[in-house]
Amino acid sequence: MAELFLVNSLWIMLGAILVIFMQGGFILLEAGSTRMKNAGHIAGKTIFSFGIASIIFWAVGYGFIFGSNGNFFVGMSDFFYSGQETGEASYSKAAFFVFQLAFAGIALTIAFGGFAERAKLSVYLIFALIFSSIIYPIVAHWIWGGGWLAEHGKQDFAGSTVVHLTGAMAALAATILLKPRIGKYNKDGSANNLHGHNQVFTALGVLILWIGWFGFNAGSTLGVEGGFFGFIALNTNLAAAAGAISALLISWAMMGKSDVPTMLNGALAGLVAITASCAFVETWAAVVIGIIAGLLVFYGARLVEKLKIDDPIFALSVHGIAGIWGTLSTGLFATPELASVGKPGLFYGGGLSQLWVQLMGVTVSAVFAFTVSFTALFVMKKVMNGIRVTKEEELMGLDLSEHGSYGYPEEFTKKEQKNSNDLIVQPTLNTQS
Repeated sequence: MAELFLVNSLWIMLGAILVIFMQGGFILLEAGSTRMKNAGHIAGKTIFSFGIASIIFWAVGYGFIFGSNGNFFVGMSDFFYSGQETGEASYSKAAFFVFQLAFAGIALTIAFGGFAERAKLSVYLIFALIFSSIIYPIVAHWIWGGGWLAEHGKQDFAGSTVVHLTGAMAALAATILLKPRIGKYNKDGSANNLHGHNQVFTALGVLILWIGWFGFNAGSTLGVEGGFFGFIALNTNLAAAAGAISALLISWAMMGKSDVPTMLNGALAGLVAITASCAFVETWAAVVIGIIAGLLVFYGARLVEKLKIDDPIFALSVHGIAGIWGTLSTGLFATPELASVGKPGLFYGGGLSQLWVQLMGVTVSAVFAFTVSFTALFVMKKVMNGIRVTKEEELMGLDLSEHGSYGYPEEFTKKEQKNSNDLIVQPTLNTQS
């Protein structure tokens, strides 16, 4: 028993480390997908935000999710978590706390994708407090903490709804209130592609996230008994691979060129989609789930752009649309043998019962996360004299306007020196002419 306790605890801590390391993947993904003038800001606010999420989760978030004196809506104990082990358990509760904290940090990072390149740093700070203390914990309690959706048998093994859809709905609220970046849309309504500055960073970020997802999904077994984590890791990898392939092929077929960013988003969409279902479906279904996620991310990104919603990091299509599909997919593909929560899916004789629970879960969770996020940001917009930086600050870049330094100091110093030299040389040339 003692050996199993130790091995399970080590497994959970390994999962927590992998999930926390995903923050590095998000730094590279988000920085690479945006302009160079905002890269340092994006990297710094990601670390800063994870720090806020950690403190708030320790103070109230964990208690609101897993508190033993809770009800159908929210937990009500274990605030300012002590980390002390009490009672018999098959793993360290402190390790479990760190593992769950890592998930809360990822959800917040996804939400902040909708703020990219135009939100004030102070808005990140205040919204991080609200999201980490209210929005994420309540949805997580409903599904993972014994809340009302758990009582209905809602299937979400590692968080397609809890983490990804919740973060995406907060991102949607932010994109609507912040409005599009300068230069994104023309007067006739057509969209411009504001290219990210480093596709290699983006690809490396996706690879880090792909690896971290094994902690996300396989780590959610919370133990090593039976080696079931290996099966979950297999499903996770198959869905990511299928998503990458289908996204690249559909972009190639529809655009005449195979689009690398679409392919990268397809891999992420496959990972997001399989997160809910990885423990409940067979391997062939994992491939199908990934293929459909890759197709959805291609068309979803274009739908979002057509609706005049500026989503720089594709949070809405990758984490929102794919998160919804992944959650619904268990209502189709969950097998009687693997459905440890809820019922089998439609294709395995379960009828529409589980699909209805899944649909109810994503709808209520999405509406709650969006409504609270929109309300909080709307109030902040009125009280704080706006939540967006000024036009001059946005054109300058958030590295300089928010932090007073460049993420790429050598590159921008060279440009400043060149501009300065041009100003000196030009009057001389004009005089001679």
